[in-house]
Amino acid sequence: MITTKTKEELFFDDLLGECIRRNASDLHLTVGLPPVLRVDGVLRPVEKAAVLEPAFTETIKNITVENAPQIKHLITEDGGADFSLNFKNLARFRVAIYRQKGCYGLALRLIPNNILPFEELGFLPNQVPRIKNLLNRPHGLILVTGPTGSGKTTTQATFVDYILESPCHVLTIEDPIEFVHSHKNGLITQREVGVDVPSFREAIMKGLRSNPNVILVAEIRDVATAEATIWAAESGHLVIGTLHTTNASETVTRFIDVFPPEIRDQIRIQFSISLLAIFAQRLLPRATGRGRIGVFEIMSATPAVRNLIRERKIEHLPSAIQSSVAEGSCTFDSALAELYRAGKITFEIALMNAFDPRALREMVEFGIKSRYAKG
Repeated sequence: MITTKTKEELFFDDLLGECIRRNASDLHLTVGLPPVLRVDGVLRPVEKAAVLEPAFTETIKNITVENAPQIKHLITEDGGADFSLNFKNLARFRVAIYRQKGCYGLALRLIPNNILPFEELGFLPNQVPRIKNLLNRPHGLILVTGPTGSGKTTTQATFVDYILESPCHVLTIEDPIEFVHSHKNGLITQREVGVDVPSFREAIMKGLRSNPNVILVAEIRDVATAEATIWAAESGHLVIGTLHTTNASETVTRFIDVFPPEIRDQIRIQFSISLLAIFAQRLLPRATGRGRIGVFEIMSATPAVRNLIRERKIEHLPSAIQSSVAEGSCTFDSALAELYRAGKITFEIALMNAFDPRALREMVEFGIKSRYAKG
């Protein structure tokens, strides 16, 4: 039986198609405004589109929910929901439904079907072999951090895609499932909180019975999830987790401080032993003016780093990162300098985002002088 789409459904399809064509990261549907796309980090209204009425956003809310029947029981009393939606096998969208000023609004985040290689994420060529070595480790904890919209999910997807080149079992625990992985040479099990399992903690603890080699925890939100994450890493699994923190030092503090004060000393020891690396990232505009690229602070868990964590000397971690470049660490500012030298970002963008603009200038000038000296 062929069903004819309503004009609202056809317009919604057009908007999702426009989002894909323009490689927008997000689509916002808000009453009182035309549809708005976020392209390269900048909000841009859809040209020639009419201002949205309450009836339209409510209709689109109903359409998205009908196309994701598995989440109907998750809708909150105020009509809110957070789930993923497949669009014509072209892409997936993470959908957030909310209420504002008595009307429905929607924010849809584009999840492309293609998974990026390491270099396209923004990693430097000399970093990639070390990262792959980390991902080949049999157990330990890797944290990918950054603010909302900084590309953490995309980075995690690349990590998982690489791991699946080997014959191993990867369990992902997500809310909702975003990138859909193929098995490749391994086995991938993707479980969605609220649909397949009631919570991140329960998914981790029960997931251990399914014999995974690698566990991806899409978000470490609370003490129960953090505790289960540490336990999984200690019990012989490689665990990849996410926190909404801006740098390695803040990540260490946030992870440990989520626990009650009376057990933090013990958690600090466990965390220092399990930790392999922290990747703190941001997305910045490319020099071409089209697209964005990731910039990464990388803290490898060297003996010095582990010792500083155990001794609560978190303020010394930035210095430890600077002194452990040979072990794979990289400060955010040095990553900016390298991306500028490679022509990936402009000097203005690098300077604007540097933690220490003066030091960045010196790194750039030193790099230029070094190249002339070699020539």
